[in-house]
Amino acid sequence: MKYAGAKTRIFKKMLPIILKDRGVNQPYVEPFLGGANSMQFVDGVRIGGEFNEYIAEMWKALIAGWTPPVVDRELYNHIKNNHSVYDKAVVGWVGVACSYSGKWFGGFAGKVMTQDGERDYQAEAFKNLQKQLPLLDGLQVSNCSYDELEMPANSIIYCDPPYADTLKYKDEFDSNAFWQWARNKIAEGHTVFVSEYKAPPDFICVWQQEVKSSLSANGKGGGSKKSVEKLFVHIVQSRSN
Repeated sequence: MKYAGAKTRIFKKMLPIILKDRGVNQPYVEPFLGGANSMQFVDGVRIGGEFNEYIAEMWKALIAGWTPPVVDRELYNHIKNNHSVYDKAVVGWVGVACSYSGKWFGGFAGKVMTQDGERDYQAEAFKNLQKQLPLLDGLQVSNCSYDELEMPANSIIYCDPPYADTLKYKDEFDSNAFWQWARNKIAEGHTVFVSEYKAPPDFICVWQQEVKSSLSANGKGGGSKKSVEKLFVHIVQSRSN
């Protein structure tokens, strides 16, 4: 599913590092589920946390077999301005899948004429969803903040949080609090990987790649900008491997 900040392509390159020492039935956890674009490449016991209640309910409904609606611009705008009138799953779907670039209610995406002919963004979103959903069968989804997500002992945790100093998401995010939470989880015995452009000095980069992104490290959204995506682990965790 198209989602602001999604890492569908590069996650495939990070995955061998993240799952290198995964044990049999060891849980895999993503506290920032978003569009589930990374989760779809992992099997076994999987847990996803999503702070946006509408997106969380959307995934629960979709995994259970719900078929999302097609909306026109008028209905899109009404849903955008009247969340409480609609089912949360509907709001979640429209807010992301029916919006340009998967940005939360970032503008209606429907049928448009391009130089190559007509494009139907909602039809494309549904087609992509049909490919993705079978890969998410059995996924456990919870609506909660990353620091409230319950997870089994000895989990592998992959975090793709809102990046510091970049385009703002639906809600503000405290990056300093997040990094301390990551340290606490490592101390509890979990294995933690974090995608970011930068990290505190006690976290080291174990993989990186230059990419083009609309969520650039220069803090400006829009357009196509080059940034270096990095995968971090804590120094203690690195020494234990």
